Amino acid sequence: MELPEELTKVIQLTKEQNTWRRTETINLIASENVMSPLAEAVYMSDFMSRYAEGKPYKRFYQGTKYVDEIESLAIELMNEVTPAKNSDLRPISGTIANAAVFRILANPGDKALIAPVQAGSHVSHTKFGTLGALGIQHIEMPFDKENINVDVDKAIKMIEEVKPKFVVLGGSLYLFPHPTKELAPHVHAVGAKLVYDAAHVYGLIVGKAWSNPLDEGADVMTTSTHKTFPGPQGGSILSNDDELFKEISRTIFPWFVSNHHLHRLPATAVTLIEMKYFGKDYASQITKNAKKLAEALAERGFKVVGEHLGYTKSHQVAVNVRELGGGAKIAKLLEEANIIVNKNLLPCDTPETVSNPSGLRIGVQEMTRYGMREDEMDEIAELMKKVAIDGKDPKEVRKEVIELRKRFLEVKYTFNVDLSSYSSKSIPMII
Repeated sequence: MELPEELTKVIQLTKEQNTWRRTETINLIASENVMSPLAEAVYMSDFMSRYAEGKPYKRFYQGTKYVDEIESLAIELMNEVTPAKNSDLRPISGTIANAAVFRILANPGDKALIAPVQAGSHVSHTKFGTLGALGIQHIEMPFDKENINVDVDKAIKMIEEVKPKFVVLGGSLYLFPHPTKELAPHVHAVGAKLVYDAAHVYGLIVGKAWSNPLDEGADVMTTSTHKTFPGPQGGSILSNDDELFKEISRTIFPWFVSNHHLHRLPATAVTLIEMKYFGKDYASQITKNAKKLAEALAERGFKVVGEHLGYTKSHQVAVNVRELGGGAKIAKLLEEANIIVNKNLLPCDTPETVSNPSGLRIGVQEMTRYGMREDEMDEIAELMKKVAIDGKDPKEVRKEVIELRKRFLEVKYTFNVDLSSYSSKSIPMII
């Protein structure tokens, strides 16, 4: 039988996506990464078709004996590399992890203090996202414009006055660590809990480039598993507080997750092992690359945020391109050149400019995993200048981007493994 036209279309689009994003583009989206071939091999497994509601060895279905083992192993690995006393991998995203934590820490009508939007709080922390869906009042802590961060002194005063149920640090666009150690004693003094959303920086924490918030006073850490931590899309909850963790963990199923997408588990376990052995080198190179890219962009005339602070200590670089036409325009032009970034609100923006903000958010973690180092950050900055400042035809610059990318097609910071034994004719990966 000849393949149906619509099936041919699906296969073709998948091939085109894989070719474009894996071999022809410079991906600088700060919330993405790439798994190793080994992690992808175990991701494409029978686990993807199965259910395992509940916790390991306490399931509501039969047929889960290997799920129990792989989930327990992944939890042990996550506890080891973080480190943490407890972790739960059942949240299928960082947002779901936040929801499970917030639901336990406060009731509808209660107050939560969050990092100011200008300091990078994620939408799930706000009245427009998960916090609002749970009916919890969202109050922003003051913003320190000079340090591009939470204003510590004013935040302490607000914590003492408001007496919230919990405080949230961490976020989506933030260049510097949030003040966990400085705020934690004051949060606890009013009987509140401190939550750190490490979705973006978990790989930097595991790789010891950033401090572990749990060691600095955070009661709970939530995270994604697919940003600076280069695993499959998913989330987790970590805590050193046994009783609080048990209470939160009991809510994940059935309130927020039924089946937790089991094929994530072996892929996450593989990535945890990779980070155990290679994470320190990887995280260190990410931060070096981010700083170098920021410096190289600034040298070429871009208005890079945070010059007086050294630009960045994370995987992210923020650039103000308002004078060049705005974030929406420049992001689109760069995409035409196969340089993938996202437009983003900057501290100077108002919420009304969300469709065309001043900024670009740039992340170097995926290109770092493909082996790029400081010299390549300089090349990337030059290519971006040609498009955004020099006004060259993006289609012409695209040729240079593809040539650069051809040199970096192999995932690094992983193990060399013969994957032939992992192949499955019944579950092929379309390349």
